[in-house]
Amino acid sequence: MSEADNRGTSVLLPSSSVSIYTKDPETLRAAQETEQDWRFARVKIKIVDGDVETAIQAYKEYASPDLVMIQTDTIDEAFTDRLEALAGHCDEGTSAVVIGPVNDVNLYRRLIDMGVGDYLVRPIEKTVLADVIAKTLIEKIGITGSRLIAFLGAKGGVGASMLAQATACGIADILGQKAVFLDTAGGWSTAAVGLGFEPATTLAEAAKVAAGNDEDSLNRMLLPLGEKLSVLSSGGDVMLEPTITAEQLEMLVGKLMVKYPVVIADLSQSPDILRKIMLTRANQIVLVTTPMLPALRLGRSLIQEIKEARNGGHMELALVINMQGLAPAFEVGKKDIEAAMECPVAAQIPFEPKIFSGNEHESRRLTDDAAGRKLVEQALLPLVAKDLGGGLEGDAPPPEKSGVLNGFLRKISSKS
Repeated sequence: MSEADNRGTSVLLPSSSVSIYTKDPETLRAAQETEQDWRFARVKIKIVDGDVETAIQAYKEYASPDLVMIQTDTIDEAFTDRLEALAGHCDEGTSAVVIGPVNDVNLYRRLIDMGVGDYLVRPIEKTVLADVIAKTLIEKIGITGSRLIAFLGAKGGVGASMLAQATACGIADILGQKAVFLDTAGGWSTAAVGLGFEPATTLAEAAKVAAGNDEDSLNRMLLPLGEKLSVLSSGGDVMLEPTITAEQLEMLVGKLMVKYPVVIADLSQSPDILRKIMLTRANQIVLVTTPMLPALRLGRSLIQEIKEARNGGHMELALVINMQGLAPAFEVGKKDIEAAMECPVAAQIPFEPKIFSGNEHESRRLTDDAAGRKLVEQALLPLVAKDLGGGLEGDAPPPEKSGVLNGFLRKISSKS
């Protein structure tokens, strides 16, 4: 099994474009459901009620996408002739997948020999369609290796922001991974206090330069806090008015994930609409709660809503119990928490006001003193370290681009 087969179902896919041409209601529905899959946050999917002829007419006038999928009711010489005509109108490097009516090994081999990347037999389930698209895009473009880790508190005051900041520092200072910290709270952000910087921009300004592909301006908004850690120096937003849409935030995060292999996002004080889009796209979610009943009840509801928002798809969630020992007489035990939440407890962090409040008051990173560093190493990094291996910062080139329509074009050229 190739690297794409192994990783295509569990990574945020690279920025790319896909067009799906079909007249079949079931395939249309599967394609629409694929758009909601968190892996496809950076993939632009265009669903067209059409066939190979529709695609030919489109690419006579417009540039072709990274991947074009064509569904047909008949597989004969006439169709393969039109498939070759389509290849002649596609940009070099465009990949192709055909969806057909019959399972035929000889037909499959013939299409592969023509340069088609894969052949699927209808009806197509959403999971199969999504995995084939993922595999094709990774083989063509490569795996970026970027990872989005979202921190969220079950309620206010549970310490999610501090733990998000501490984890970002640990990833950079201890694991040595290049990372960026993003607080989506806008004007409500306290990151400037905890990490010791002055807000120099707003989320709205950052989203604007991201949308305009203004790399220089975006770089100026990213404040280095050491050799490996940067922070988006936002926090100057107004507090009582919305300043950024979910679509703008998604675009901004997409830009950051191109530049940084690890993005840590604090969702603690962000508007609900921003939380939802980030939680559906995150590779990993860290849900922070205290062992007290009010936070636990909200946390349980949050877990269920996150599952629904992700359409029941894969969800890597780490449940963190913070401030253990703050009020022992009123705290729920670990076994009872896991039974009620239907989720294992990933970490329990003791109530240590001297470490957390003291460092925040002095704008000192938690990893800068021995006690804080030990806590980060033992309690927080195990939550994320297993997913940061495999050379996120490596300079290894992406996989060689697959043939597909590239091969298609070469075969057509050889005939002339």
